Amino acid sequence: MATASHSKLSISFFLCILYVSIENTCTLPLVINTWNFNNATNKAWTVLKQTGTTAMDALVAGCTECERQQCDGTVGFGGSPDESGETTLDAMVMDGRTSDVGAVGDLRQVKNVIGVARAVMEFTQHTILVGKSATKFAVEMGFTSESLATNRSVGIYKDWKNNSCQPNYRENVSPDPKKYCGPYKPDKKYFKIQNSRRDKLIGRKNHDTIGMLVVDSDHNIVGGTSTNGANHKVPGRVGDSPIVGAGAYARNNVGGAAATGDGDIMMRFLPSFHAVMLLEMGYTVEEAASRSLKPIIKYYPDFTGAVIVANVNGSYGAACHGLSNGFPYSVRTSDMKEATIITVPCI
Repeated sequence: MATASHSKLSISFFLCILYVSIENTCTLPLVINTWNFNNATNKAWTVLKQTGTTAMDALVAGCTECERQQCDGTVGFGGSPDESGETTLDAMVMDGRTSDVGAVGDLRQVKNVIGVARAVMEFTQHTILVGKSATKFAVEMGFTSESLATNRSVGIYKDWKNNSCQPNYRENVSPDPKKYCGPYKPDKKYFKIQNSRRDKLIGRKNHDTIGMLVVDSDHNIVGGTSTNGANHKVPGRVGDSPIVGAGAYARNNVGGAAATGDGDIMMRFLPSFHAVMLLEMGYTVEEAASRSLKPIIKYYPDFTGAVIVANVNGSYGAACHGLSNGFPYSVRTSDMKEATIITVPCI
């Protein structure tokens, strides 16, 4: 009998060790974000470890660092001009302790978009503000109004115009958006027989939203995103990043998730919300991440995107689809001296 008990204990111990090795567990606190934006990770960590700061302080500081550094040209000012040549910004923050959310879409002429998202959460009873009125609100809250254009973004726009406005997100309009610039009018011969987005316009270098999750030592979790959206987007377009449950989602006692990729597709499936609900049902972080992408793959097998997931106990992981070299994400915990880049293969 003693031998049998000993065997059961040994098996249990082995399973525990196996579970830990698969789960990527850590000692809290935890900072994790999409892509290899490790400067943002380290900035969030530095703020998180300061006396008197909160997980939200760390999240906003980390994403602000990415905005300031213009990470990959797809976060912050000076990137992804729309059809009119203007750079616009999207962001959101969510507090898992209270479920409070602040978001902003199509923000113009204000660089610190995640700061504005936090202001929406803290100084209004709304969830999201958009467009020129969001800029007016930001200025009222003390943010500086300034141009988001740079020589780089102006050059990108000019090259696009000189290339007959290609690539192009318009469809079922005249003149043919695959050959000519606008202005466009609806094509009266249009008849939709299949889902859209047959052309793969979103990839690694034209839409790398930073999505970040921060879990403090008391197991409080927050999530947020920041991006300048899709290159050459139709003016007024708002992607998945500022949409609750699409760009990010956080819930205390459970965990959080953040997404990046083809936002026009991903927002239709709320992958971040889906992942957190899967955590609540008892799935591991890896299972939650991969399962949250499965419905998207079913309807759009050629889409490109990824999700990071963390629970409030320090387990973290990610899943991706459509990235040939896998998906890198950055993480820092009490067990690490610097942010570490982890790359996962795609499903």
